[in-house]
Amino acid sequence: MNCMMKYFYKVIFVNLLLCMYHFPQTDYEKWSKAEISYETTSINREREYSFKGNNAGEVVMRTFVNAYWFFISDVDGDNCPFQPSCSSFFKESVKMTNIFQGTLMFADRFTRDMNFFDRYEHYPRHISGRFYDPPELYVLDKKNISFIPPSVVVKDE
Repeated sequence: MNCMMKYFYKVIFVNLLLCMYHFPQTDYEKWSKAEISYETTSINREREYSFKGNNAGEVVMRTFVNAYWFFISDVDGDNCPFQPSCSSFFKESVKMTNIFQGTLMFADRFTRDMNFFDRYEHYPRHISGRFYDPPELYVLDKKNISFIPPSVVVKDE
């Protein structure tokens, strides 16, 4: 039995040497440290925190947008369920109307953003998967008011 054990160990040792000779690990790149990034790409564009404007209304609007981005949007992340985002909605609504009506439209939109119930029954979906809610639907002009049923998927903005 002792002789058989010595033979068995010799066979295992020879097989181990043969495997090490025939299958050496020469691909050192395979065992190097992998560069892994857990960052996700955001759908938001690069933000410009400047106060460029042609008049006082644009400077006031940029101040509100920058404050919203800095204190709310950047802290909360890319979690706005609507397309366009709340800050884009504010900029577009101020451009379409004036600073007072645009601010009221944004406040209405922001309170609707906080409502977690009945979204699926009231808003159509954008192709990105977000709720489609542009400021054109809330301007108080009879010619521009239109209704989009919630079952529709909107492809273009």
